[in-house]
Amino acid sequence: MIGIVKFTIPLLIPLILKYVLDDIIEHDTWNTDEKINHLFWIMGLAFGIFLVLRPPVEYYRQYLAQWVGNKILYDLRDKLFDHMQKLSMKYYSTTKTGEIISRVINDVEQTKNFVITGLMNIWLDLITILIAICIMLTMDIPLTFVAIALFPLFGFAIKYFYGRLRKLTRERSQALAEVQGHLHERVQGVQVTRSFALEDYEQEQFDKQNWKFLNKALEHTNWNAKTFAVTNTITDLAPLLVITYSGYHVITGSMSVGTMVAFFAYLERVYSPLRRLINSSTVLVQSIASIDRVFEFMNEQYDIVDKPNAIKVERVHGDIDFEHISFQYDEDYPILKNINLQVNQGETIALVGMSGGGKSTLISLIPRFYDVTSGSIKVDGIDIRDVQARSLRNNIGMVLQDNILFGDTVAMNIKMGKPHATEEEVMAAAKAANAHDFIMELPDGYNTMVGERGVKLSGGQKQRVAIARVFLKNPPILIFDEATSALDLESEHMIQEAMEKLASDRTTFIVAHRLATITHADRIVVIENGEITEVGSHAELMEKKGSYYDLYQVQHLDD
Repeated sequence: MIGIVKFTIPLLIPLILKYVLDDIIEHDTWNTDEKINHLFWIMGLAFGIFLVLRPPVEYYRQYLAQWVGNKILYDLRDKLFDHMQKLSMKYYSTTKTGEIISRVINDVEQTKNFVITGLMNIWLDLITILIAICIMLTMDIPLTFVAIALFPLFGFAIKYFYGRLRKLTRERSQALAEVQGHLHERVQGVQVTRSFALEDYEQEQFDKQNWKFLNKALEHTNWNAKTFAVTNTITDLAPLLVITYSGYHVITGSMSVGTMVAFFAYLERVYSPLRRLINSSTVLVQSIASIDRVFEFMNEQYDIVDKPNAIKVERVHGDIDFEHISFQYDEDYPILKNINLQVNQGETIALVGMSGGGKSTLISLIPRFYDVTSGSIKVDGIDIRDVQARSLRNNIGMVLQDNILFGDTVAMNIKMGKPHATEEEVMAAAKAANAHDFIMELPDGYNTMVGERGVKLSGGQKQRVAIARVFLKNPPILIFDEATSALDLESEHMIQEAMEKLASDRTTFIVAHRLATITHADRIVVIENGEITEVGSHAELMEKKGSYYDLYQVQHLDD
């Protein structure tokens, strides 16, 4: 309604102009004073209507359009983030981070243009055109048909150009996503670039990506320019037709000057919105291409999905059974083969073997980052595929080799284990993880910002913060994946002490490269080429003198 009023008010101007020309200026019986009085009276009324109605109508139209657009963006980004949270680790392992960010930021931003420029302005412009044509029909029907005679040409232009523009917009968006993905990786790996003095090489690689995007952008610009050239030419031809037709009838006396002038004013009211409509259609096509990419992302299927009748578990005991487990990422490349292992509550299990043997893959199956290809994993006798994934993961704490810390305070990073924890609980967890002392030495203690990915902390400090948040979470099942492999001996000793304290009375899995750190484990499981080859305590396996014995001897000699 606001939009209709907004566009209807200016449409009164040509009618006022016609009235002034034909009914006031050309009036045969009025004298000059009477004409002036009528002119001021009608224009005063017009000024009053415009001053009272136009400002609030214009304000609310603009405000509501922007409000709707921004609200849609807010809802869409919320849904996309929720969707991202549910996508499996398999998706993230095969998709660049920059590609995901591009869809959530750039492509979603284009949907705002779809709503504001596309949907809202298009229908308002259409209403303006229809109202103007209706008024023109009441003034002169033949001249109206002359004025709109070129409309079919716009239809042919849209059909010819916009399919190509939509395809080019998708290609340009994809090229931009590749640039962002490349940039994101290089920002994260800037230390590698500097250490190998690869600045010139990396600049060359970025230039290639940037050049590819430029070519796609210019190709899109080329077709966009062709569209505007054709449609603007058609728009400029219409007034020539109207001048020819109306000029002839004014000369012959069958049309008044006021009608001719008013028609030209309405012609502008028809073709200016039409030109905007064509421009909006270009934006609309670009937006639709971006919306296609957004929905393509939204249609990504979840690999890990709870069953309709999945069980919500509270706190498990920690008995875990691996029964005939097999797993593969690709059909022709099996990672794990027929794994059988029974783990009792409170037991510490160390997984060892050569790199690429499947150790990390096996422990990633416990929290259902991936689902087994065949066989089953049972926790307390229940197949984990029959359990709600979130409730399962609430019972598992993980400390990895490269723990991610977010660009927030130390306290907030520890609170990842329990978001609503008190300061006392956070401090107690840090003390248990041997982290309290170094935290208190930081500039702002627990309120110190750690930087993106925790860059302001050392490797050992980051690991202790990661262990502190697991202490805070207090789960019955623990997973340590190479948690001390990249640390100096002093840091390793402190973290080993914290890990042993944390593992007390919990079911614990330790993936370790340094065998000296897992000799205390209840059982050591040797995995080679995706299969369990040996199981036993350190003493039993050393006595057996098999694969574990050989690995231990090699490391002992290296040490």
